[in-house]
Amino acid sequence: MTPRSKIVITGGAGLVGQNLIQRLRVRGYDRLVAIDKHAANSATLRRLNPGVEMIEADLAKAGPWESALAYADSIVLSHAQIGGLDEKEFIDNNVSATANVIAAAKRHGVRQALHISSSVVNSLARDFYTESKKAQEKLVVESGLSACILRPTLMFGWFDRKHLGWLARFMQRAPVFPVPGSGHYLRQPLYVGDFCEIIISCIEKPAPDKAFNISGQEKIDYIDLIKAVKAATKSRTPIVRVPYGLFWALLSSYSLIDKNPPFTTDQLKALVIPEEFEIIDWPKIFGVRATPLAEALRQTFQDPLYSNVVLEF
Repeated sequence: MTPRSKIVITGGAGLVGQNLIQRLRVRGYDRLVAIDKHAANSATLRRLNPGVEMIEADLAKAGPWESALAYADSIVLSHAQIGGLDEKEFIDNNVSATANVIAAAKRHGVRQALHISSSVVNSLARDFYTESKKAQEKLVVESGLSACILRPTLMFGWFDRKHLGWLARFMQRAPVFPVPGSGHYLRQPLYVGDFCEIIISCIEKPAPDKAFNISGQEKIDYIDLIKAVKAATKSRTPIVRVPYGLFWALLSSYSLIDKNPPFTTDQLKALVIPEEFEIIDWPKIFGVRATPLAEALRQTFQDPLYSNVVLEF
C-alpha cells in the first residue's frame, strides 16, 4: 500500500475511525472514504478532515454506499454497536451490517480487509455485545476475503465517547466519582493512538488470514486507572467506593430514564469479571512504540487540538 491507495473505513466517525483518519492523513494518504450513519459525528469528521469523503449511511441496509468500495485497495471494518439495551441494534450494526459490507467488498474486488474485532471474543462475558462481536468475526473469517483481524481490549484516546473519555467528563461535573465494589479488578487499557499505528502497519505490510490479540502492555486495577485519569485531567473530584449491589441498582434505575445509557448493567458485570488478556509483543511484531500509560493519558486529555472534541452517543 502507498499514500495513493484508496482506503475505505466503515464506522469512520467513531473512536477508531476518527483517530485512524487523522494519522493516515499525516502519513500522506489522500484517498480516504469514511462511512458512518451518525450524522453529528460525521459532521465532526468533515470539519476536522476537509477533503476526506464522508458518506452517511446505515450499513445494515443496502444502498448507494456500496459503490464507494469500487477500486478500493483496502477496507477497515471498524463499525460496531458497543453499548445499548436493545439486542436488535447489536445484530443490525455488528452482524447484518458486516454481512452487507463483506458482500459489497467481494463484489467490487477489494484486495484487503482489516477487521477490528474485540478481545471480548475470548471473554467469559455473555451479553449482546460479546455475542454479536463473535458472530461478526466469524463472518469475516468465513468470508473468503484476504483479511487480518485485530482484537483490541478496552481503548481510550481522542474522541472517546464511551469509555475513559465519558468517565473523565463525568468526573469533571460530578460531586463524587463512584467505583463499584473494591475497584480491584484488572484492566489492560489500550491507547487508540498505538492501535491506529498497528492498523497502518497492517495496511502497509498485510498479514492476511491471521488474528492478533492486541491488549495494553500495562496491567492496572480499575481504581488505579481512575486515579490516573483524575491526575491527567487535574480533577479534584473525590473517588468513592460503592457496594456492587447498590451500583447495579442505580444503573438499572437510570436505564429506565435513558434508553441509550453510557454504561449498562451488562457492562458492569463484564467490568468486574476477573480475567486477563494475552499480551503479545505487538511493538516488535508491528514496529510500533507502546506509549506508556501515563503519557497516553496526558496526550488524551491535554492535547490542544483534540482533547475537547466530544463525539455524541
